Amino acid sequence: MTEGKRADLVLSGGGVKGVGLVGAVVGLLDAGYHLQRISGTSAGSIVGAVVAAATQTGSMTGAQVKELALQIDYSKFLDPGPVERVPLVGPSLALLRGSGIYRGDYIHDWILNHLADLGVRTFGDLAVDDDELPPEQRYRLVVTVADVTTGQLVRLPWDYRRVYGLDPDEQLVADAVRASMSIPFFFRAVELTATSGLTSTLVDGGLLSNFPLDSLDRTDGKPPRWPSFGITLLPNLPLGDDKAIPALAALRLLGAPHLLEEVITTMLVGRDQAYLNQPWVSARAIRVDSTDVGFLDFDISDDEVEAQYLKGYAATEDFLAGWDWAAYLRRYR
Repeated sequence: MTEGKRADLVLSGGGVKGVGLVGAVVGLLDAGYHLQRISGTSAGSIVGAVVAAATQTGSMTGAQVKELALQIDYSKFLDPGPVERVPLVGPSLALLRGSGIYRGDYIHDWILNHLADLGVRTFGDLAVDDDELPPEQRYRLVVTVADVTTGQLVRLPWDYRRVYGLDPDEQLVADAVRASMSIPFFFRAVELTATSGLTSTLVDGGLLSNFPLDSLDRTDGKPPRWPSFGITLLPNLPLGDDKAIPALAALRLLGAPHLLEEVITTMLVGRDQAYLNQPWVSARAIRVDSTDVGFLDFDISDDEVEAQYLKGYAATEDFLAGWDWAAYLRRYR
């Protein structure tokens, strides 16, 4: 394995759009890249967990990753509880209580079972031996989560010990991924009790950083050993906010002013957008056109799933056609 073919990978959130991430990742694998560490948010954490487990155990090819991802039945993501099944009343009560309409049990169990098939259960199973990394970061996977109790972004498993006093090696990967994709009010939040006794409420990491492209960058001032690619599903701003974040379209139906849309959009993607606009960051970002599918289109058809996968794969092919690691280092590092 040559260093030129190693890469770290950051995967953005995007809900159902995440199938485009799969295509882009498989494109990298087919091009001969050996993925070292993976950082994911929301949908990116789901894809990242499977790819990290496959990388750790060396048990899956790109074609097998595609086959597994395309087996997901997105309609089963919508698993309301008994109360939430009551038309109109159930979802309304869930919103009033601040809980999610859907339990999120299906995707948790799907991740748990498929990671187990790959020989991975806890983050200890994804540990890597790399003396150049800080000890708390020596894992194949890290996922971004928003802790709304302590009011901070946390990266799991890196922050299990610092924030919660928990041994990261003993924590279930599926639990962290489930927390990272807990879209507020849509999926039920995840609770995590620290050794101090404080119980934190964890929700979708995209609330604070939907595309943390800098999460795997070196912080010791030394040059990178290999590329850290990012794959994003969000279109560039400016554009209609309901196009960047389709859920905001409902605000227009309520007659909400455009400023409210713009403020919410900036809160959700402003930090990542500013970072992505930096030339040395943009140059290593693979942008997947996913505008044909909404974040919450869980009734997506098989043909639409295949189309999004192919768009992701094509985006990687286009990116790699112009990628030159040596030139990138000369220009930016």
